[in-house]
Amino acid sequence: MSRQDLLRSLPGVDTVLGWQDIRELLSLHPRVRIVRAVREVLDECRRAVLDAADEEAARHWVESHEIARRVAHRVGKLAVPGLRPVINATGVVIHTNLGRSLLDTESLESTGKVAGGYSNLEYDLEAGKRGSRYVHVARIIRRISGAEAAVVVNNNAAAVLLCLNSLAEGREVVVSRGELVEIGGSFRIPDVMARSGAHLVEVGTTNKTHPEDYRRAITERTALLLKVHQSNFQQVGFTAGVGLEELAALGRRMGIPVMNDLGSGSFVDLSRWGLMKEPTVQEAIGAGADVVTFSGDKLLGGPQAGIIIGKADALECIAQNPLNRALRVGKLTLAALESVLMHYEEERPETIPTIRMLIAPPSELKRRARRLQRRIREKCGHVVSSEIKPGVSRVGGGALPLQELPTWVVAVNTKGLTASALDERLRRASTPVVARIAEDRVLLDVRTVADAEIPLLVKSVTEAAMAPAEA
Repeated sequence: MSRQDLLRSLPGVDTVLGWQDIRELLSLHPRVRIVRAVREVLDECRRAVLDAADEEAARHWVESHEIARRVAHRVGKLAVPGLRPVINATGVVIHTNLGRSLLDTESLESTGKVAGGYSNLEYDLEAGKRGSRYVHVARIIRRISGAEAAVVVNNNAAAVLLCLNSLAEGREVVVSRGELVEIGGSFRIPDVMARSGAHLVEVGTTNKTHPEDYRRAITERTALLLKVHQSNFQQVGFTAGVGLEELAALGRRMGIPVMNDLGSGSFVDLSRWGLMKEPTVQEAIGAGADVVTFSGDKLLGGPQAGIIIGKADALECIAQNPLNRALRVGKLTLAALESVLMHYEEERPETIPTIRMLIAPPSELKRRARRLQRRIREKCGHVVSSEIKPGVSRVGGGALPLQELPTWVVAVNTKGLTASALDERLRRASTPVVARIAEDRVLLDVRTVADAEIPLLVKSVTEAAMAPAEA
């Protein structure tokens, strides 16, 4: 039978929908989903017939049982939401591609209550009239940070854009060349500056900038002195920079406000747990910055947000900018952020998942790794070999780039599968697992795997190791 004959023998959509196996699917799934699956599979079969190596291979794609099998499989895939939970076994705590920080149980419950009903988002219950959506988090941010005022937008890039547009549109902003950073997604300070309508004035050199460089650059057109924290890289060697306190003092003498983009903002000094020193939000305010911006979903450990704090007059100008409405956050973000901030106000940051993972001691991680290995051996030890090894986790999210976190990993490999093949199967498991590969073994870093996730992780490893190869 020629390939054209094979193509003509492919059934139509209505014919496939009439098959017994497909009719049974109609009792479990919406008709629109099944119709879509049938059309996609038939299109796939047409392409496969044309691309097959020979007619015998092409004939396989027009067999009714094969078409029905693929339709059932496709329906199952279409029923799974695109955005879904995964297990992060990479050891990267603030993993940008995997959603960054996790919310704790209390924050999830608070957010769920607000999401499932009406709320006083923009309603003042005491006054009985319209209120501000920012008041719910602004008060607690002010108490924790010591700032006079606060505004929250949808991420830190938006916060920087809004501040520059509000305070410096059409005027000049002075920045050290060594702080013209680029973060993930090609977010560059000069590009954001251009979009804001402000004009960039670079001072100093790549490795050295002095107070006099800023002073000489100030003119009647200067609107702002900007300091950007080098959160995702560090300069070493023959370097010099101007500290925030010194820059703020210069700004006061010259009558120019100072803005500090912290990037990954933190409300606690991480060095108290043995991590590298990272400037805190409170230190930035204490140093005299007029405006400070930082992320809510990195070291802070909350939902995606850009937080702006500082002097009341500057924040009032920022809040009144029409662009603020386009960048504002909704009730879910505000509810989650307020709940996370309460952990800091109540001096219990260790209950925040991001902080807890960052400070987890190696002894605890080794116990978790042993438990994971034991469960893997119980379920699929006859096909999966495993070994507990010391390793290194990373902070992620562009924060503390030189920080190495000692950890323990479970290195696994499966008979008949390369590490790459096993890694791909893990990503396609019913609960997807994202891991890393080294020395042709898949490494499962338990720093970013919660105790409650271990049974799911073991199930995914079992699925991946024992799954039959797809036709």
